[in-house]
Amino acid sequence: MPRHPSGAGSGHVAYTARVGPIAAAWARLSSATRTATFEGKTAPAEGPAEAAPTADAPLSTARKWTITAAVMLVTIMQVLDVTVTNVALPHIQGSLSAAVDEVSWVLTSYLAANAIILPATGWLAGVLGRKRFFLACTVMFTLASMLCGIAPNIETLLVARVLQGIGGGPLMPLSQAIMWEIFPLRQRGTAMAAWGVGIMMAPIFGPTLGGWISDNWSWRWIFYINLPIGVVGLLVASAVLFDPWYLKKPGRIDAIGLVLMALGFLSLQLVLDQGERNEWFDSSFIIGLAIMAAILLVSFVIRELTADEPILDLSVYADRNFAAGSIIMLVVMIGFFSSMVLIALFTQKVLGYDAWTAGLVLAPGGVGNLISLLIAGRLITRMDQRWLLAFGCLFNAYATYEMSTITLNADYWALAWPRLIQGIGIGFIFVPLNTVALATISRERMGNATALLNVVRNLGGAIGVALLTTMLSRRSQAHQTTLVGHINVWDPETSDRLHRWAAHFVTQGADSYTAERRALSTLYQEVTRQAQLLAFADDFWILFLLFCGSLVLLPMLQRVHIESSKRTDDAPPTIHAD
Repeated sequence: MPRHPSGAGSGHVAYTARVGPIAAAWARLSSATRTATFEGKTAPAEGPAEAAPTADAPLSTARKWTITAAVMLVTIMQVLDVTVTNVALPHIQGSLSAAVDEVSWVLTSYLAANAIILPATGWLAGVLGRKRFFLACTVMFTLASMLCGIAPNIETLLVARVLQGIGGGPLMPLSQAIMWEIFPLRQRGTAMAAWGVGIMMAPIFGPTLGGWISDNWSWRWIFYINLPIGVVGLLVASAVLFDPWYLKKPGRIDAIGLVLMALGFLSLQLVLDQGERNEWFDSSFIIGLAIMAAILLVSFVIRELTADEPILDLSVYADRNFAAGSIIMLVVMIGFFSSMVLIALFTQKVLGYDAWTAGLVLAPGGVGNLISLLIAGRLITRMDQRWLLAFGCLFNAYATYEMSTITLNADYWALAWPRLIQGIGIGFIFVPLNTVALATISRERMGNATALLNVVRNLGGAIGVALLTTMLSRRSQAHQTTLVGHINVWDPETSDRLHRWAAHFVTQGADSYTAERRALSTLYQEVTRQAQLLAFADDFWILFLLFCGSLVLLPMLQRVHIESSKRTDDAPPTIHAD
């Protein structure tokens, strides 16, 4: 791809269009004089996103949205695949005659491969070329999906899931970087809203879709449906994608950094995913992995800060908004992903819903998310982004508080209403947070920055699910112990309830002895359900405090002003923060 005459190192992005000598002269002047200010420092001003695949041809609106559709189609396929697999695990276990521990690796293998490849996305895009890398990931993910569908045994499925994770990991940061580049700053709120519709709604509707496919077709079809989507996405992306002129190929491979990164993130992901199953630090396996992760990741950070051409450029954290946005992203994703898992567990394990009905409880969150994403995309350039973030955090705090008061007699709408409110809140967080965090990052470092932001996103989700499910288990045991200590079979109310249950079982044909045993069993089940309910309430109360506490972090961000030129639509917006 030809470079623009101004060069990547000039700090300015020049642009020309086939609109006559006056416009060309204005372009040359503006490229030399217009800058963006951020905390009193000079930063490169973004030229219009219409900078084309070639140096002199702008991107048309149709092509921008075609690129958006292509990258989003493939990315949604990848995000959806993670969640639909969760509910299909019992079907996979029965079909392949796998043990519980073996089938759990269907998820772990994918997440581990994802954790290894994701941080290196920006570097690999430079090595292979962004278009070639995106297409290669699409091909690998699609072919691996086919291998998952035809897997005759659990071993083949796990190998295919590793390949799927390697192919799917980079798709999200690549799509975000591409969309961030092709749209001008004044339209990036809308672009991030469009991106968020797929990224945030896929986890919400995934369990519903996965449950329906597994129950009515076969678990293999949750992988087969990726094939036509992958092929269409590949054909369209190959026709419209291009490599940006400023993308530079690394001069050398930092082999040491690559090894430290792969092993470090692999160890950390295994700790978070397998910790609960192995009783955390009561297991020597988890202790060993945790120590290994700490040593390798610290060594990796030191290596990346001192290497001439690092795999993962950590210098982007010198940008205040990006650093603060990453911290807020971590906290919010802890709450978002863990709350979805908690609701799914509550509806299925405590209320006895099937996968389809449990998915319908999550669905209102997608509706609320869609509404707020569209609204936030319009407001992002018209008001202080921190107010939008505050609204989002408060909506989520209210939703989790409502969930902490749920009882065993809750109907569908008692569960759906908090999910709708939370979906609205997430939309008001997602768009402004991504926009503010990336607004002052130069294009040359955008691929690296989006990769880091998605690493933080995935890490927050993994930490949230690991911590909250562990607390759920332990609080349930604690509440059960407390409740059992207050139950006495000689208590008049308890004795009366046992007699009524026993009489009920006698009417169903049981003898008196069996009826009494079944009455005691029913009492135990009731105590267990009440203990689980209290444990879920504890977890949602913690999430309420988490979202309230996240408000304290918002002043770390600075508002980004995006001021479009009034003289011409082609003039780039000015960016400054306060």
